[in-house]
Amino acid sequence: MQVAPLGEQLREWRTRRRMSQMDLALDTEMSTRHLSFIETGRSKPSAAMLQRIADCLEVPHRARNALLLAAGYAPDFQERPLDSPEMASMRAIVEHVLKGHEPYPALAVDRHWNMVAANDAIAILIEQVSPALLAPPVNVLRIALHPDGLAPQIVNYGMWRTHILHRLDLQIEASADAQLTALREEIVGYAVEANDNDIGTVSSIAVPLVLDTIAGRISFVSTVTIFGTPVDITLSELAIEAFFPADAESAALLQKLAKA
Repeated sequence: MQVAPLGEQLREWRTRRRMSQMDLALDTEMSTRHLSFIETGRSKPSAAMLQRIADCLEVPHRARNALLLAAGYAPDFQERPLDSPEMASMRAIVEHVLKGHEPYPALAVDRHWNMVAANDAIAILIEQVSPALLAPPVNVLRIALHPDGLAPQIVNYGMWRTHILHRLDLQIEASADAQLTALREEIVGYAVEANDNDIGTVSSIAVPLVLDTIAGRISFVSTVTIFGTPVDITLSELAIEAFFPADAESAALLQKLAKA
């Protein structure tokens, strides 16, 4: 794997976090001169110093490994597939959370929004989605905004699209992930007529997903759960998105569907 020079990576992250050399030097308790020498390749930081810099810049686990490799150190974080034997206990936790959320939909996604697990209640969200979009890897953002996905069913499509793009922008800003940038460019280009009509009373507390399903109209709000202290790259990039009914009518309909 080809890794960019350490100084180039540090400058990119510092610029992305909108920090000057002086800002970063103060936060990491080093001299501006020393930091400048590290960025120009005239000085090599210790592994501990590099971790301190990465902490200040909020560098994700995957990118921290790249920094360490560029400096000549072994990477700190392993990356094991979720279906590997070593991850069995974590996979069981994910499955337990998803199953426990029924009869409401919940799913787990990786860093590129590819679905890695879901509960049975997710069927209400994908029952009218084109089979082509459900072929692995299943990308939930593509499903959400594609004209052959959920888009025709989303009553407040314009609002939901804006919400998703904002979340994606924040993730790109935090991770500098080129694949996420490409995904954003793709979904922005979808030809879907925005519709925010007849969504009824919408809470200003959270952006709802208002969906016209075969069974009737359902309004959802969602929450995102991440692992708090991951030391594995896969686990650090895993997120569980759980959908809750936004009103009593939606809750009653979902309960009815579960019993049926």
